[in-house]
Amino acid sequence: MLKIDRLELGPVQTNCYIISGEDKQCIIFDPGEEAGKIQEVLKRKQLTPLAILLTHAHFDHIGAVDELRDIYKIPVYLHHKERDFLGRPNLNGSGKYAALPDYRVADADEWISDEQTLEIGPFQMELFHTPGHSPGSVSFYFAKDRFAIVGDTLFSGSIGRTDLTEGSESVLLKSIRDSLLTLPEETFLFPGHGPETTPGQERQHNPFLRI
Repeated sequence: MLKIDRLELGPVQTNCYIISGEDKQCIIFDPGEEAGKIQEVLKRKQLTPLAILLTHAHFDHIGAVDELRDIYKIPVYLHHKERDFLGRPNLNGSGKYAALPDYRVADADEWISDEQTLEIGPFQMELFHTPGHSPGSVSFYFAKDRFAIVGDTLFSGSIGRTDLTEGSESVLLKSIRDSLLTLPEETFLFPGHGPETTPGQERQHNPFLRI
């Protein structure tokens, strides 16, 4: 059974997830900032990272990417529709806030283009393209372990913001209904901010999904 470590990192407390197996290999989702804290967890738990996977490329999800990639010599995965976001503050959102530095990250090593089953070492996951919050937002579903990493697509009692570059509320709601709410009701959904939820809970209580 896979283990999930969640770290809240950076200026807006973005959830970074470290998914590990019994063999002590792991994959890192959305290392938004504070690479040192991620390294501490990996060292303490004696984990070997195989890859960095990004649900999308907004600044608060990418801040520690280059440092971790350089240290561990591992590939970064991102949807191709956000190819330009990594190096352009006006697209990744950091340019929107005067209090933030401009975030610029090197190109991904692997570009996701379609919904598919992705295998990295012992990890197997289904990829759902879930745009709306951003054009290349992706959710990663681990069917055997009954959980999904969903980025800023869906939150407990809320949905992702749609006022950033290429955001669309109608597209976002379609992504949620067509991909995330079709999962088994007890599936744990781990978002980019805040606590986990389930499709069953969101169908019942999320005010954005009652229309």
